[in-house]
Amino acid sequence: MRHIAVLGSTGSIGVNTLDVIRKHPDRFKLVALTANTQVELLAAQCEEFAPAIAVIADAQGAARLSALLLEKNIRTQVLYGPEALVSAVTESGCDTVMAAIVGAAGLVPTLAAAKAGKRVLLANKEALVMSGNLFMQAMKSGGGELLPIDSEHNAIFQCLPTKFAQDPHSGLGVEELWLTASGGPFRNTPLDQLAAITPEQACAHPNWVMGRKISVDSATMMNKGLELIEAFWLFGLPLEKIKVLIHPQSVVHSMVRYVDGSVMAQLGQPDMRTPIAYGLAWPERIEAGVAPLNLAQLAALSFSEPDLKRFPCLALAFAAAQSGGVAPTVLNAANEIAVGAFLDDGLPYLQIPVIVEKTLSAIQNGPVDSLELILDVDARARRVAKDFIGTLQQ
Repeated sequence: MRHIAVLGSTGSIGVNTLDVIRKHPDRFKLVALTANTQVELLAAQCEEFAPAIAVIADAQGAARLSALLLEKNIRTQVLYGPEALVSAVTESGCDTVMAAIVGAAGLVPTLAAAKAGKRVLLANKEALVMSGNLFMQAMKSGGGELLPIDSEHNAIFQCLPTKFAQDPHSGLGVEELWLTASGGPFRNTPLDQLAAITPEQACAHPNWVMGRKISVDSATMMNKGLELIEAFWLFGLPLEKIKVLIHPQSVVHSMVRYVDGSVMAQLGQPDMRTPIAYGLAWPERIEAGVAPLNLAQLAALSFSEPDLKRFPCLALAFAAAQSGGVAPTVLNAANEIAVGAFLDDGLPYLQIPVIVEKTLSAIQNGPVDSLELILDVDARARRVAKDFIGTLQQ
């Protein structure tokens, strides 16, 4: 029986995680659930799974959640705030942590899980994008297990030899990693029409059901740039050996090329329950509730290289990855601010990469040597990005 804490239980990854756990009550017990603002949904999850701890963002939400649980006579301890997210990891009795909080907010509790030696199911990109070296050191010192949940990294993990996870620098004949990308909803949109893109259009992903922020990142392909940085830290290959391929059908989730000419690919439905189930039960495989893939019904599988003029965010991510240091932290922070302004404040779609590039240029790069430095750079980059947006909107 594995005891699970789900950080971000009301988001798309969290909801899918609970769906897999629901199918296997003999294997998994939920001991902690956390959410940002969706009090009613978190209350319903607590009613079903009765975790020891539930965390919400603020005191007002905690009061509302406590009242809802009291009505149902549910004795889950209600906590709130950033420090409570760490408590959900360290005080719930969990041995496995689904790290699925979107954005930089998930960094500190995910690092806490690594240091505590938990099995970390990593769906939070920022832990590696912002603090790759620190996070990998924390995993090593904690002695836990790190399993990637992003569909692309999970696919690569499945295609690698088992010994590779134990010693990624052993080589084992691995030549290249190929991250596949759908290209989002605008891969064929004429470039002169991109300026008029609306948030509703950007969030209408053709293959995956995702949250609004990650849907925009998929449309700009910043998502794939962040995944490239993740892959660098997860699998230990040089950046030049990590490639991105546009694959509109989203059936091949990623591939590994070996020195003998072999290419190993992981195929499946575009359904996050597959990698979630693999991470929860690893090294076993369990039923995930995903429909079988019918290859006979697939008309074609196509692949192409990304156009960096169409996807400047991907080019910026490549450059930040090559620069290293705090550049990926700045990239991520500026992108979060720019995407938020696009979704909520009317920032034009094509200004997202402009804001990110301006912010990268405005903050001097340097080495990453502490969590405090990362959080300081993150906060500074957000302020700078907001200032640039304010200038544009005057």
